[in-house]
Amino acid sequence: MSSTYARLCREAQRIVLHTAEFIQGELGKVDQDRIETKSLNSLVSYVDKEAENLLVEGLTELLPESVFFTEEDTTENAEGEWQWIIDPLDGTTNFLHQIPVFCISVALRYQEELVLGIIYEINRKEFFYGWKGGGVFLNQSPVRVRQNNELANALLATGFPYYDYERTDPYLACLKYFIQNTRGIRRLGAAAVDLAYVACGRFDGFYEYSLQPWDVAAGAFLVQEAGGVITDFSGGDNYLFGNEVIAAGPSIHSAMHKVIGKHFP
Repeated sequence: MSSTYARLCREAQRIVLHTAEFIQGELGKVDQDRIETKSLNSLVSYVDKEAENLLVEGLTELLPESVFFTEEDTTENAEGEWQWIIDPLDGTTNFLHQIPVFCISVALRYQEELVLGIIYEINRKEFFYGWKGGGVFLNQSPVRVRQNNELANALLATGFPYYDYERTDPYLACLKYFIQNTRGIRRLGAAAVDLAYVACGRFDGFYEYSLQPWDVAAGAFLVQEAGGVITDFSGGDNYLFGNEVIAAGPSIHSAMHKVIGKHFP
């Protein structure tokens, strides 16, 4: 199956790139009255929806028997042997404010197992991609998670709570510890980019709660395929649908989980 995954990955990248060209062309052109609020601080525009349409159309042609799990509900979310999990524009708020950190995230599951991940960071023109058994690449160069055993030397990333404030106190307790005991914390505003950066060794670790499957799927696959560990806050494997993620190299993940597990029992 590895050759099949490799072929699908190559073809899907062409579809992603075509969609990215559309998104880039709309940067700075979205009027305020064309922005919708789906829920508290969760924004969407015609750019998200049209990008999703382009991806669904292209990926359906590539793999006709596949079904979809998408953010913007432009197609019916369904379960099937082959399932694409898509975020057409991760970092929508960044995009609308012209902050240059946003991406397209595409993952493929076969029989409920993640087998392929693609994240394209549009502004830097960086393709992070990989398939089961094939390793992870950044623009054709192989990458791995960073080999670091000391939390004190780690650069971490997170995402601030923006609608689920019930767990703000334990979140801030973790943040305080990591601020005082690591090399630093970054908050980019696009979870898929954060996970891609863990997979290629730019970040040592990432954690966030209130995430959705389309935020996590491609990046989770890339982190694991690049030698990293990804779990939910309890250390279990419900990171895809459990709305919380810790992703890092093995040693840093263990150190992060010890802190996060203490505050998020």
